[in-house]
Amino acid sequence: MTALPIQDYTLLDDTEAEARIAAAREQLGDRLVILGHHYQRQEVFQFADFSGDSLKLSRQAADSSAEYIVFCGVHFMAEVADILSRPEQVSILPDLGAGCSMADMANLANVERAWRELLEVLEPDEQVTPVTYINSAADLKAFCGRHGGIVCTSSNAQRVLDWSFSRREKVLFFPDQHLGRNTGYDMGISLDEMVEWDFDQPMGGLTPDQIRKARVILWKGFCSVHQMFKPEHIDRFKERFPETKVISHPESSFEVCQKSDHVGSTEVIIRTVRDSEPGTRWLVGTELNLVNRLHEQFQHEGKSVHFMSPTVCMCSTMFRIDPQHLAWTLENLAEGNVVNRIKVPETEAEQARLALERMLEVSP
Repeated sequence: MTALPIQDYTLLDDTEAEARIAAAREQLGDRLVILGHHYQRQEVFQFADFSGDSLKLSRQAADSSAEYIVFCGVHFMAEVADILSRPEQVSILPDLGAGCSMADMANLANVERAWRELLEVLEPDEQVTPVTYINSAADLKAFCGRHGGIVCTSSNAQRVLDWSFSRREKVLFFPDQHLGRNTGYDMGISLDEMVEWDFDQPMGGLTPDQIRKARVILWKGFCSVHQMFKPEHIDRFKERFPETKVISHPESSFEVCQKSDHVGSTEVIIRTVRDSEPGTRWLVGTELNLVNRLHEQFQHEGKSVHFMSPTVCMCSTMFRIDPQHLAWTLENLAEGNVVNRIKVPETEAEQARLALERMLEVSP
């Protein structure tokens, strides 16, 4: 059948779009599962059958029995759903423009060039375990799969690094330098043993001696949202409210994490705020939609949940998934049209699956 054009949906107001989502969802029944990341806007998040961070949603994608997996997240998440799901299942991203600026900071060409340059100093396939954060393209997960490497999330990064060091003496960690640095430091690795690989510079801007001495080689990448948080934001807020507890995502800078009372994934942040005493005040260093949702969810307990940055900042690419695109996607499915399918080439998917399965094996 001819696909319904997206232009017919862009002028819908949210109320009408949400009504049409609900109707199409009911029509599709158990043929459909909608996955929603914690950073998703509430107008879309409300329709998620399952919600969570990257690790939780990876497992739910693998366990789903639905014919259609509609991922309200970003591109790499839909790729993971495709890789881990069964061949007859279809992974869909409502807006193909929903990418990830962090993932874009590490592309396959630059990582392969880094691996060749490391070969001038080391034997990387014998000395270096490549570790990619799940916030990366499928071809980088495949790179890790074929080089004895692994994928990590912010939930399991320490377990993954333990696994990595049990096999080889060094780690190349990409694309997020902050998660790698914060995790390594918590494991007792000194800052002097972690070096930053600048992918715009020959040999990453490092000397052979720096590379030989390093235990962790950190890719010069970052999350544009978590990069916004600064130590002075914590200091200023605590001047006004000294009783405040601070919790930050490990994609935040080392300095911010060191000033925080707690550091953890989105699941850890939710659990920590949920389990805190009534009347607690929290300053949270993570994406705005999640912070707002926590404030709404726990204000009846007298808990105050505040966004760390004075500047409004959200995951702008995930924000592209709106009720209009979700309505367009579901109504097309109800009409027998698959739009915006995410399909990873089989050879690449097989290699990426190796790295993802290694991750799932070391995660509880």
